[in-house]
Amino acid sequence: MSIRFLTQSAVSRQIKELEDQLGVALFERRHRALALTDAGQQFYAAAAQVLTTMRAATDRLRTSSGKRRPLSVTTTNSFAALWLIPRLSGFTEAHPEVDVRITAQTRVQDLERDGLDVALRHGPASLAGPNATRLFGEKVFPVCSPKLMRDKKRPLREPGDLKYHCLLQYDDPDGRHPWLHWKTWLEVERIADLRPAGTLSFSGYEQIIPAALAGHGVALGRSPLVKDLLSSKELVAPFTSTADPARAYFAIVAKNAAARPEVAAFVDWLKREAAKR
Repeated sequence: MSIRFLTQSAVSRQIKELEDQLGVALFERRHRALALTDAGQQFYAAAAQVLTTMRAATDRLRTSSGKRRPLSVTTTNSFAALWLIPRLSGFTEAHPEVDVRITAQTRVQDLERDGLDVALRHGPASLAGPNATRLFGEKVFPVCSPKLMRDKKRPLREPGDLKYHCLLQYDDPDGRHPWLHWKTWLEVERIADLRPAGTLSFSGYEQIIPAALAGHGVALGRSPLVKDLLSSKELVAPFTSTADPARAYFAIVAKNAAARPEVAAFVDWLKREAAKR
């Protein structure tokens, strides 16, 4: 295995060269961060699809030449960062002969077309499909750093106390994830006209939880993704919630990968991990 390291300045230089070649800005420069422009998002979507197709072709060539084919898994950035990767060593240590490739992105990929074996997806059971294995459901509820609970000037004992705090919001311009919006949660809890002390918006859920850990505000926790942080008391749930989006996480296996023993072993491992409490 080879790993290539690039310095931040080298990456910035390559980005600038690419933008100069294309004649458009791909990134919006913010304080200590980069965000894709509309043109950048379009270019990324097209480039990601091309790279995925090339990777699938490479895997097929390796298989035909007798080389070991990797186990390709696709999922979202947040599920990869907060649930899968922290547990993955349990599978790789038990199956050192299996090469695992994780592809994390927001785009839903076609397993057969893109040469992928397993997708870990979140959604209603009606959309999961016949080759899906349910891993666990999900509840959504407020979570925060314990230090917010110790602030006597800004209580956090009941939902109405959220008005004293900054709410960490998932930036979802297309409205594809309404169950992750504070507006939806407040409506379910029948809390009207709550005006928080402020809001911080993030383009990815995997960015919200680190912000909550740092004490920047109150986040909506997704039960499977914050379970470990609640157990370690790095995060706390200040009060109970009745909100339930009636969605679940599923492992979906590509039809052409269902007979592979390493795929079956991976799904079995996922089920065991999901069953742990």
